[in-house]
Amino acid sequence: MLFPTTVFAVFFLCVFSGSWLLAERKTLWKCYLLICSYVFYGWWDWRFLSLIVLCSLVNHAAAIGLSRVMRTRSRRSILTAAILCNLGVLGFFKYYKFFVLSAYATLHQVGLSCSLPLLDVVLPVGISFFTFQAMSYVIDVYRKDTEPAQSLLEFSTYLAFFPQLVAGPIVRARVLLPQLAGGLDRRHIDAGRASSLILAGLFKKTVVANTLSQCLVDPVFEDPSAFAGPDVLLGVYGYAVQIYCDFSAYSDIAIGVALLLGIRFPANFNAPYFACSFRTFWQRWHISLSTWLRDYLYIPLGGSRGASFRVSRNLMLTFLLGGLWHGAQWRFVAWGALHGFYLLGERMLTRVGVGAPSPRVGGRRPGWVGRGIAWVIVFHLICLSWVFFRAENFADAWLLLGRFGDWKSATLWTIPTVGMLLVGFAAQALDGTRMAPVWNWLNRQSFLLHGGIVAIILTIILGLGPQGVAPFIYFQF
Repeated sequence: MLFPTTVFAVFFLCVFSGSWLLAERKTLWKCYLLICSYVFYGWWDWRFLSLIVLCSLVNHAAAIGLSRVMRTRSRRSILTAAILCNLGVLGFFKYYKFFVLSAYATLHQVGLSCSLPLLDVVLPVGISFFTFQAMSYVIDVYRKDTEPAQSLLEFSTYLAFFPQLVAGPIVRARVLLPQLAGGLDRRHIDAGRASSLILAGLFKKTVVANTLSQCLVDPVFEDPSAFAGPDVLLGVYGYAVQIYCDFSAYSDIAIGVALLLGIRFPANFNAPYFACSFRTFWQRWHISLSTWLRDYLYIPLGGSRGASFRVSRNLMLTFLLGGLWHGAQWRFVAWGALHGFYLLGERMLTRVGVGAPSPRVGGRRPGWVGRGIAWVIVFHLICLSWVFFRAENFADAWLLLGRFGDWKSATLWTIPTVGMLLVGFAAQALDGTRMAPVWNWLNRQSFLLHGGIVAIILTIILGLGPQGVAPFIYFQF
């Protein structure tokens, strides 16, 4: 069930109506949200409902055990068992084939041959997101940063809450559980912000991302040999904008839909391509994942404490695993490794007073020329990493990069294509709280005027977008 479809519109109308009718009855309200979330998830494949139910049972039981057991050794055992269970489920469904094929290739290279069992495992939608969310819950209870959910019903609703279930943002238990416990307050629904986010997300997905995918990105990446260097460069720029518009669109719609149900999610994007340093980029891109990796992987490994070698190791491990989180292929590991190297290089340059303009160097911030040069370098190195992220394999990535040696002609640099790319890049201005004046203005208008404005903008968006709705890119992760 995709957000920008008639099916989801009907589904959400039912969810919204039922939620408001049950707002005063908290238990029934949570039951209703849970049932609706299971319907939403089961729409893809009902068989995997058992997986998310099992995940709810195991992690809530672990959290209850952690809250009742006082001995440190016993608590560590419970935490270890819960994490291994979550990683075991994620590893089997997402990485089984990757590990088997990698082992087979390694054995073949050293002259050994053996028959390894290769099962055809179907990847459940959103498994990376809800397993990470479950692990953060158990770890936070272990650290005593949050209390266990009041009931299995409440935790199950938290884990399966449909707006962010299949592609994030990864919402922490300490953010969502208190809101579920408090119930829906119909007097404080930020409809202005919700409608603005939903419309912005629909525009970025159905108009920008889908158009760039069909007219620019897919042709270039599927057959780079058919295009010269300028077109390939435009295709790489196009994918950078496409993946931003596609993924931030899902986050925007998820946040907006949750707001209409009385639930607030943290922002997941904040104009990442405006960043003049890699550190700033990762503070603005997929914020829920980058902070998850920081809090549950980088800092436990030692973070920025200790010798330079240890810090470098911690950073590289974090980004290598962050790359592998995106998919069971070595090209994702390469993407993570590139960003790890970028951050290490930036860290080294900053220590000697060169490079990233974000920290103050010598008591002064670099001027606009320095920031402009830094932005150009950062943006293009990020685009380079997207080549490995998007290409089907390393051979295709090298073939595409090799086309930069051919600058004979350009066929894709048309006004509509370049214009759409620039519109998508400018759409970052919709991130964060930059549109707060619009939200507040809409909240002050009457219901009829607000609804009329939304209807007109929605009609325009649907008219501008190409036919059909492609799945969101991050559904595959």
